[in-house]
Amino acid sequence: MNQECGQTLQPKTVVVKLGTSVLTGGTLALDRAHMVELARQCAELKKLGHSVVMVSSGAIAAGREHLGYPALPNSMASKQLLAAVGQSQLIQTWEALFGIYGIKIGQMLLTRADLEDRERFLNARDTINALVENDIIPIVNENDAVATSEIKVGDNDNLSALVGILCGADKLLLLTDQKGLFTADPRKDPDAELIKEVKTIDDTLRKIAGGSGTTLGTGGMATKLQAADIARRAGIEVIIAAGSAPNVIFESLGDEPHGTRFLPCEEALENRKRWILAGPATSGDIVIDEGAVKAVYAKGSSLLAKGVTKVSGEFARGDVVRVTDVNGKVIARGISSYSSKDMAKIIGKHSKDILGILGYDYGSEVLHRDDMVVIQE
Repeated sequence: MNQECGQTLQPKTVVVKLGTSVLTGGTLALDRAHMVELARQCAELKKLGHSVVMVSSGAIAAGREHLGYPALPNSMASKQLLAAVGQSQLIQTWEALFGIYGIKIGQMLLTRADLEDRERFLNARDTINALVENDIIPIVNENDAVATSEIKVGDNDNLSALVGILCGADKLLLLTDQKGLFTADPRKDPDAELIKEVKTIDDTLRKIAGGSGTTLGTGGMATKLQAADIARRAGIEVIIAAGSAPNVIFESLGDEPHGTRFLPCEEALENRKRWILAGPATSGDIVIDEGAVKAVYAKGSSLLAKGVTKVSGEFARGDVVRVTDVNGKVIARGISSYSSKDMAKIIGKHSKDILGILGYDYGSEVLHRDDMVVIQE
């Protein structure tokens, strides 16, 4: 046994995200032979003292299989029908396979709404941590049977990053039908090379990220890059690898894992800032001038009204907003101290003038540093 993969390491929490293409092997049915192999690897990690959380796609595929591949309209209702039928089939399959190794599982179905509200975010965090602490593997999926476009996370890649934040994961494995991130699309360019390690996610890397190699799933390489960016900012190491690679889950704890490794940012965020980064969808944008950008980046300053040049969207005090420069580059996300209506009245004003303009004030900062996550590439 490779000691680097367990015995010499401190116990870690590993989130394993399995795409539909991995669970079906590119077919229309669940590949149970491969699923039991994945369960075996997770069991090996647990035997060595590590904790495992699984984010499993495949509910809709399982529903189609169970119903005999019915001809249904391409509608939200049809997808929700298949998800409602398939989720129970999927969880029963995982229960049976993990049962071979004496491991209990617990199902968690989440939507964006569960992560946007601070209290529900904390409740979800407590539930997932309770399962882990009691030696139970959480099996997480988006609640597709009830989720509408307004409350969907949208794909299980990004969901897995949010789950990683919920459980304080050390590693996130995004297992797919590709070996990792390449310098070009390997399906089209024979000279494409695997990128083994990424320290910074920039626009060049985003352009490289291609689409999905299968019609069975919803997430392509671009969504995996988004998920990696979210997770690494929360101090989580991310690996994108082929789910079919030998011992891919177990080997992820070694020094040379399969696929592409994304190194975590050096300064992990505290819990409140992790929620700001992971949970709420932004309600609007605050555009700031060059001086304010420098102050936020270089000095770690709070954001003052004096540095704001424009406000877009409608948001209330306490909503999460994006902060951008004049060119549209995202500088930060944060909790606004003022509503969009109030903000529009104090744009470019000195902090000492806020009380006179509004008749009240909620402090001199429109976004306090403690309520802001700076986005640096």
